[in-house]
Amino acid sequence: MAKYELSINRIINASPEKIWMAWTKAEVVELWFCPKPWHVKVHELDVRVGGASRMTMYGPNAEEFPNDGVFLVAEPNKRLVFTDAFIKDWMPSARAFFVGEILLEDLGDGTTKYIATARHWTEEAMKEHEQMGFHEGWNICATQMEEILQDL
Repeated sequence: MAKYELSINRIINASPEKIWMAWTKAEVVELWFCPKPWHVKVHELDVRVGGASRMTMYGPNAEEFPNDGVFLVAEPNKRLVFTDAFIKDWMPSARAFFVGEILLEDLGDGTTKYIATARHWTEEAMKEHEQMGFHEGWNICATQMEEILQDL
């Protein structure tokens, strides 16, 4: 594991194509992206190198967390890399927190090895993300994604 990195690694009962769709189609992202009872509204999802990602996460007590960034790598059905270090048009963000990477490996039986990683600039940022519930939250979201993909 790299320095300041958090990761989950699991087998998802869905093809890489379906998982890719779950990460790249706004209407599908909105079905699973936050652990319930939280939810997300996608405002923009331009999945290409330099393309913008703008969404807001909403909590059950009227919490609102804007989440803007850009895509750094977009290899369909294989690898998606994004960061909040930049916003649309490569403008630096107010606070660079992490770089996210989603790796998909087709296991050939309708399942996919799914590795989701968050790399942070500092140990403090990594610990903050861990205390926010990274492992539990990202695993819950992966389960929610897997469940909705069974019906798509």
